[in-house]
Amino acid sequence: MHMVNGVIGAIAFIIGLIVSTIIIYIVTRLFGEKEGIARAFTAAIAGAIIYGIAHFLLGNGLLSATIGGIAWLLALRALYDVGWIKALVIAVIIWIFSAIVGVLLPTVT
Repeated sequence: MHMVNGVIGAIAFIIGLIVSTIIIYIVTRLFGEKEGIARAFTAAIAGAIIYGIAHFLLGNGLLSATIGGIAWLLALRALYDVGWIKALVIAVIIWIFSAIVGVLLPTVT
């Protein structure tokens, strides 16, 4: 049974990564960024790693989300060569789109 849960978890992670990549790509394009889908994929991977580390070190809560969010803003700034404000606006729009998609897509439980 553990093997099945691991496979389902891996598939859910990959699907989430694909969806996140597409959302990041669309939102950054809306803001005039010219980088391609590979850069969006890198941003999605960076976000997963950053939030994973924040969650591991600080647990589940506002502190880990805040620190993870700030670290992800640093990653967005570096990956897309944008300022703090533009990175923040891009991140907020990505989070809004992700929330909408999360409501519309079925989840694995």
